[in-house]
Amino acid sequence: MSNPFAEVPVLPVVIPFGIVVFAVLLAVLWARRVFSPARAAVAAAVAVYAAGIVGNTIFPIFLDKPDSGVPWTPGLALIPFADYELDDALMNMLVFVPLGILIPLMLARPTWLKVIGAAAVTSLTVESLQLAAQAYFAGGHIADINDFLSNVAGGALGYGLLLLLARVPVLARLIDRFRWYPRGNAEERDRETVASRA
Repeated sequence: MSNPFAEVPVLPVVIPFGIVVFAVLLAVLWARRVFSPARAAVAAAVAVYAAGIVGNTIFPIFLDKPDSGVPWTPGLALIPFADYELDDALMNMLVFVPLGILIPLMLARPTWLKVIGAAAVTSLTVESLQLAAQAYFAGGHIADINDFLSNVAGGALGYGLLLLLARVPVLARLIDRFRWYPRGNAEERDRETVASRA
């Protein structure tokens, strides 16, 4: 089948991207000498998640978009909650719930500020790439402030869910197996820091 506008295929881009992300995260685990199957599973989940986000939010892109002769106008939606459907809001929240779960598993001392900040930076990056794709590759997505707000809310929801699950002792022990920084080690480092300042 012909491809008159040179549409970039998704899989040949996102699969290598996911593999690179996975390899980098595994290298981090090996370098820190904390590799385990459970932590490698977190790395795999992050890689698949990142590839999925790129594939579903940046594409389609075209290398040979037709010239309409009309000056480019950015597709921006900067008014919160204007013409924003509830199903869109829920979808964008759900998309970032996994991020709110995965990020704290990779942090030594996760906090609400760190997790929400990571969700905000990730969402802002996605919206910026969507805007760039519009400008240069006839991308089909609109950069929307409502998507950003829903994404951040989804990240917070994911972290809240993780904290809630961690209150159950059996689940807390299971979750600890997936943490990249064992909680005991972090607490010990905190005590050593306090002792050194005394």
